[in-house]
Amino acid sequence: MKLWAHRGCSQRYPENTLLAFEKAAQLQELVGIELDIQLTKDGQIVVIHDEKVDRTTDGSGWVRDFTLAELKRLKIESGSYPRQEIPAMEEVFLLLEERLKAGVEAGTKAGTDTGSEAGLKPGKMARLRLNIELKNSILPYDGMEEKIIDMVHDRGLEGAVVYSSFCARSLEKIHYLDSEAELGILDTRISDCMYKLKGGCGATALHPFWRAMDLPAEQLRGYTVRAWMSGHLYPEKSTGTRLKLEWLEELGITDLILNEPEVYVG
Repeated sequence: MKLWAHRGCSQRYPENTLLAFEKAAQLQELVGIELDIQLTKDGQIVVIHDEKVDRTTDGSGWVRDFTLAELKRLKIESGSYPRQEIPAMEEVFLLLEERLKAGVEAGTKAGTDTGSEAGLKPGKMARLRLNIELKNSILPYDGMEEKIIDMVHDRGLEGAVVYSSFCARSLEKIHYLDSEAELGILDTRISDCMYKLKGGCGATALHPFWRAMDLPAEQLRGYTVRAWMSGHLYPEKSTGTRLKLEWLEELGITDLILNEPEVYVG
């Protein structure tokens, strides 16, 4: 089972912040980090999940109605941790680019594209990837696909990025811009993910909600299935039990995008 950090280590640290990403990048054996992007009023790519800033900041309103400078003035509650703010995608690349490139180089030398199989000795930098979700299924962001593709290509990080979206047309556009890009189609039920994938959007991976595996595992063989979480990592937390990864593998899940991956990897 390959493990990803959902919006960084989002259970213990403010989601989609540089702090949450840095904590995730420190975890050995973690395959990658998932994050969400939107566009500001002045056309900058920022990392935030909700279309509004209300839940995660002390501000109110639509992300698209703020300039980057205005968003930077909003405060994200971070408790005893250093002050956090909505990051620009540029800042995330600055934070993680070296580790992402190290992973690409290691994967190339080893002739593989999977993190834990990158041919690195224990204690060395494991491969790290980014799952960039384009948040455009509710509000369209004209030109966001071109902007993120250009940013990734300018840094030579094509092999370190997976693009995902609930919007099949957006993935189709990404595929047109970069036919080699790895694409994952998002939905709640895996059957709906499969329906969208077979519609020809260019996706090769299925990204369902982990509790909505409504297809038999036999139908999923050969596919990468990255299941995402919501809320706590393990709903049985009050009883002290953890998710049974073997059981999830039997359902056909190959990767888990977790809010608290540090529980499973060091």
